[in-house]
This record gives sequence, structure tokens and C-alpha cells, in this order.
Amino acid sequence: MDADFLEIDNIIVNKEIVETNFTCDLAKCKGACCTMESELGAPIKEDEIEIINKFLPTILEYLPKDHVNEIMNNGFWIHKYGELTTRSLNNRACVFVTWDGDIAKCGIEKAFHDGKVDFIKPISCHLFPIRSSKFGSDVLRFEKYSECRPALDKGNNTQIKILDFCSAALEREYGKNWINKTKKAAGK
Repeated sequence: MDADFLEIDNIIVNKEIVETNFTCDLAKCKGACCTMESELGAPIKEDEIEIINKFLPTILEYLPKDHVNEIMNNGFWIHKYGELTTRSLNNRACVFVTWDGDIAKCGIEKAFHDGKVDFIKPISCHLFPIRSSKFGSDVLRFEKYSECRPALDKGNNTQIKILDFCSAALEREYGKNWINKTKKAAGK
């Protein structure tokens, strides 16, 4: 295995995930991960589409009117370039964005925290800034965006590594045993 990667139970992990400090700073980035300029929103899985469809009436209650209109007229997901993603509104915001003042947040996650749904959000969003790609098995890497510079700065203050910052999402996707093995392999 390359020195820049760990392999844990056939999952390849870029060492940046275990070595880089990262703690979101919403006051500075304003939820940029939900509003990056793109014709596509967040990667989504087929089973997540089914789950979101089940909760859609409740989730819509959390969204701005223009986002609700987009979803009602065009749906909330798209299949393009061989990928399933959420829709993007005006090539900018994920259709599930809601606003808390000037900070973009996830309407699905808000409904989850309010106890209205039992699905927190798509795993690609929950894992961010980790991105997962398929190359035979899952390959996890740190997705670098200039908008996340405040998270790197704050992470240097908190000393929280990406692996720890994303531990709930990683456990959701790969299990607690996998997290423990990864921490051990990283010398934590």
C-alpha cells in the first residue's frame, strides 16, 4: 500500500483524513458546502432517494418556497454524467438548503434534529469533507475547497482531525469496529 494511504477492511483511506485538523466554522464559511457553484448538488444513493421520498412532505416544510417549487416541478434528484445527485437551484444551492440568517443549512438535517424524520441527510453530505469514490472498493479522500479554509484554521485550534470530526458519519457508513481499526492504524 502506498505510504499516503491506509487500507482498513478493504477500504482505502488517504492519510490526510487521519492527519489533517478540521472543524467546521459556519460563522465564517456560511455553509459553503451546501451552496458551491455547480449544476449538480450532492452525490446521493438510490436507497437514499427512497428514504427522502418517504419523508419529503415533512422536509418540504423546512425549505424556502423557491426550493419547494423546484422540487415539486422537477424533483429533488438528477441522474447526470453517470451520477445520482441532488438538484442544484440556480447552479448554486442544493435544493435541500434552508437558511438560518445568512448561513446555509440542510433542511433534511433540521427535520431530523427536530425529531420529524429518522434520516439525518445523504451520507455524502454527512461525510463531508471526506469524499468516497469507488475503485473496486471505497477510497476515502479529503476534498479540499478554498471555502473550507476557516475549518482548517479552526481545526488547528481545536486539534480535531477529520477522522474524528466525521466519526459519526464514518460509523454510520462503515461501523464502529472499522472506526476503531482506523484509529489504531493511525496511531490514535
